[in-house]
Amino acid sequence: MNRSNLSTALLRGTAVAVLACSALSGCAPLILGSAVGSAFVATDRRTSGTQLEDQGIELKAGKRVRDAIGDRGHVNVTAYNRQVLLTGEVPTEADKAAVVRAVAGVENVNKVMDELAVTLNSSLSTRSNDVLLASKVRATLVDARDLISNAFKIEVQRGEVYLMGLVTEREANRAAELTASISGVKRVVKAFQVISEDELANKLPRPAPAPTSTAQ
Repeated sequence: MNRSNLSTALLRGTAVAVLACSALSGCAPLILGSAVGSAFVATDRRTSGTQLEDQGIELKAGKRVRDAIGDRGHVNVTAYNRQVLLTGEVPTEADKAAVVRAVAGVENVNKVMDELAVTLNSSLSTRSNDVLLASKVRATLVDARDLISNAFKIEVQRGEVYLMGLVTEREANRAAELTASISGVKRVVKAFQVISEDELANKLPRPAPAPTSTAQ
């Protein structure tokens, strides 16, 4: 099995595990894209410090959302490079505004992207379908030879796919095009931070210098 097929199999296996977990009470949510371990962390385009900051933002924002609206609604907080994407459902416009205010006040948050829907909470079957759809998107990006799949963070809600990441315009358009072609995807939202090709070149790992031979 080649590397691409192995990565795809691992990601699809993780989706099945998440789906099984979602049917049980007390299971903590998992983030697809971290499934294949710390190798992804090393190729993340964010600095290690920013990655830790984003994790802290998600924890703090989640607590503030609970403080703001209690158990009303179903809100997901996704942080990438200090920008926060809010997805899910809340029952009223007032709750929506309260969530946005709460998250905007979290330390180190530079921008809040509000994609909350004012509607009933999504069903368990809808969320399960979203998990499987996220695995399909990730597998598609892994298989794309002209993209680095770990440059993208994926969130799926009610069949709508949100793509985040530090990417060039070419990468953003290519990833969105591939995602839109997947069966079951209702909408693709590009929530990227676009960088230039030169900026990308500066972020990519530099090859180690060749060892110099010592004359005997």
